[in-house]
Amino acid sequence: MTLNPNTASLRRVSILAIDKVFASTLMQAKDFFHMASLRYGKQSGQGLKPMFETRLVSPDGEPVRSFSDVVLPVDGELGDADVIILPAFWEDFDTLCRRYPEVLPWLRQQHARGAVLCGEATGVFWLAEAGLLDGKEATTYWRFFKTFEERFPNVQLNQDKHLTDADNLYCAGGTTSACDLYVYLIERFCGPNVAQAVARDILYEVQRSYTPGRMGFGGQKLHQDLIILQIQQWLEEHFADKFRFEDVARDHGMSIRNFMRRFQTATGDKPLHYLQRLRIETAKGLLSGTRKSIKTISYEVGYDDASFFARLFRQHTELSPNRYRQQFVQAA
Repeated sequence: MTLNPNTASLRRVSILAIDKVFASTLMQAKDFFHMASLRYGKQSGQGLKPMFETRLVSPDGEPVRSFSDVVLPVDGELGDADVIILPAFWEDFDTLCRRYPEVLPWLRQQHARGAVLCGEATGVFWLAEAGLLDGKEATTYWRFFKTFEERFPNVQLNQDKHLTDADNLYCAGGTTSACDLYVYLIERFCGPNVAQAVARDILYEVQRSYTPGRMGFGGQKLHQDLIILQIQQWLEEHFADKFRFEDVARDHGMSIRNFMRRFQTATGDKPLHYLQRLRIETAKGLLSGTRKSIKTISYEVGYDDASFFARLFRQHTELSPNRYRQQFVQAA
């Protein structure tokens, strides 16, 4: 979904400000989305007019005091939003829940009306406490794995991932992965040109000590077809291999016709399109985070023909592989 300046499906980004928030995580989100707003306005011929609101909100609309004892003014109180960012904090969580009883019902209400909710590190605790992550995959900062797992046994905590997504609920383990998440969301709503321009403008380092989790697939696992879930997991592990879907279907006790029908019913995607997306998302990470050649990347994600890979990449991203990579390193 790319923003149209006339309809502007994404207008309101709300960033939760509470006492003991890490101001750096709050302002990081503010800067990313404000830059995206300006960039999108410029790209759509509207000049540097912000195309959507990015607001700091507190439960009562009053300033808050950060972890480092800085008083942070806010733009207003809780209200309707299209994207909600829950920054990291350093405080006893039960104390915060008692201090801010408005937050949990607000999150439930906003998620029900279709808002995208994002938690960073301890910010993920809000999503879990609201019950929104029950039965879903999530992650948080490694220091809090044990506490999180004990407090929220119904959440599928994945300690191996730095990013997770499920049903418009996104979790980032820490600061670096939150940057990856914001770039992903900007690309989702504003397109790849704006996303890569923001990554460049905001001094975003693409080198990282981990491989970003594939985003955009979590919502496609919220179904009850256990065999298809097993196949999705198998595809994530073998996406670069040479195989036939007929063999995958047979290995899981299905005819190819039944497999095709069940896979699309469960995920909303045909198997081939799903596989292509897995490969393209992996290629995007390799293009932005390594200096490997296009031909090498094409081979590593499962395509022997680099020309075919380039055409497919353009179909999925609106950019050639070279252009996608260049936007991380070109001057503005």
